[in-house]
Amino acid sequence: MAGGKSPLNVFRLRWGDEPKEVLNWRLWLAVFSFGIMGAARGVDEGLISGTLASSAFRNLLRLPGINTSEYASIEATISSMVSIGSVGGAGVAFILCDRIGRLWATRELCVVWILGIVIFMCNNGNLGMVYAGRFIAGLGIGQASVVAPIYLSEISPKSVRGLCTTTFAGAVYIGVMLAYFASWGASLHISDTTSARWLVPTGLHLMFATLIAFMSFFNYESPRYLIRCGKDAQATRNLSHVRHLPPEHEAVVREICEIQAQLEEEKTATMGSGWLSIVKEMFLTPSNFYRVYLGFTVQVLTQWCGAQSITVYAPQFFILTGISGQNEKLFATCILGVVKFVGALICAFFLVDVIGRKRSLGIGIVIQAIAQGYVAIFLSIVGTPDPNSFSRSEKSASIGAIAMIYLCSFGWALGWNGIQYLINAEIYPLRIRAASASLIMMLHFANQYGANRAVPEMLLSSSQGGMGPAGSFWFFTAITIFSGLWAWFFIPETSGLTLEGMDRLFTLRWYQIGRYGEKEAKELQLAHDEIIDEMTKKRAAVMVEKV
Repeated sequence: MAGGKSPLNVFRLRWGDEPKEVLNWRLWLAVFSFGIMGAARGVDEGLISGTLASSAFRNLLRLPGINTSEYASIEATISSMVSIGSVGGAGVAFILCDRIGRLWATRELCVVWILGIVIFMCNNGNLGMVYAGRFIAGLGIGQASVVAPIYLSEISPKSVRGLCTTTFAGAVYIGVMLAYFASWGASLHISDTTSARWLVPTGLHLMFATLIAFMSFFNYESPRYLIRCGKDAQATRNLSHVRHLPPEHEAVVREICEIQAQLEEEKTATMGSGWLSIVKEMFLTPSNFYRVYLGFTVQVLTQWCGAQSITVYAPQFFILTGISGQNEKLFATCILGVVKFVGALICAFFLVDVIGRKRSLGIGIVIQAIAQGYVAIFLSIVGTPDPNSFSRSEKSASIGAIAMIYLCSFGWALGWNGIQYLINAEIYPLRIRAASASLIMMLHFANQYGANRAVPEMLLSSSQGGMGPAGSFWFFTAITIFSGLWAWFFIPETSGLTLEGMDRLFTLRWYQIGRYGEKEAKELQLAHDEIIDEMTKKRAAVMVEKV
């Protein structure tokens, strides 16, 4: 059954000619198994603020007073050490993805992730072990941010590729939400005089890593990876299983032909063999260089627009808006996790494959910029708030600022958070996909490290060398507005296109791709489809004869 009449097509996706069977339990199992890897980042981002807020943790490590610049520096280093490790993890991910495959790379990263967390938990008051454990855990977490989006984009039907790939971003907030609630629950039921206060929530890392490794054994290797390795027969079998269609079905044959055709085109345009040829193709081929430029700029803008920092340092940001009391701050962060998770679900199910990537991104950026602007104005007028001395109008403004922190996070979840992974997973040609995605995720974590390292000191007063809370939020607002303008000009719409059809987006001049690329790609796709149709008929005839 083709077209948009399938009962599974409840969100009026851009269905095209895909049969209804492609939406089956094997696909959703794969989406769950690899999508949940986003929790690797989310759990860490959600837990570290509660861990640093624990008196038991600070006393164990004999940390200085929390209001000193020395503590701000140590806090920033502990928080950002996972990002440093993730730079290295993202760097080796493309080697592992292309050498041992997507499935074994997943199992390997889970082992590294678990090892790092065990070292962190067994620090025995040694700050060096805390740094080392979080760095090693980052090596695994960084790989997850490359492996999972690539696998999801490669096994997803084009009509729901946005939904499938953005489950990774949604899982980030499953991790954030569960981590926030774990920290809040520990604050209510475990005394802050014992290490169990921070050790119990940290166990979430081990639970997720074990679950992900276990689920990997119930999934199939990416057909696109297998074709790249010359294993066409196995690729056909795997695609047949994932699509829940017989190997000789037209849809399976056609998709295999498209992958093979693109790989042949890439081989004819190759600049040699080995890793140096891949680097040349990434930077010396104009269309590929534009894609790398897109990925790089997206990572710079997303990490410095402030929303990610709100996730990591949520309790501190809620203090700025007038919330006092440890339990109250932790409860507020729990609600923040729920808000982000809901935003990610709306983006995945209702936006990226329905109204398109760019419209979803634009809506999210507008919401985020308005919310950050309000908080910047509030902090500029009220200054560092003291809830006990609020006037009636200041109290109302404080409630508004708290709501705007939530709204900012909601806009981030609708827009940049999911789009940054989706774009990085789907725009690159097969031959350089893993290498390009790894490079961009290295830049992602390098910028994340810089932001996480800088924010605690940015929030210090100008007399202490910082920008102050108000100045920080004005900075975030300016970056967010600029990111919206840049995205409108340069990011192309990719919904409804096959991974192999992405090349048609980048045939225009660089200044036309963002605004006119989608139209051009669809026109060229029609001509390309005729070639694929002929290949499909010939291959199908051969397969029928063999049967």
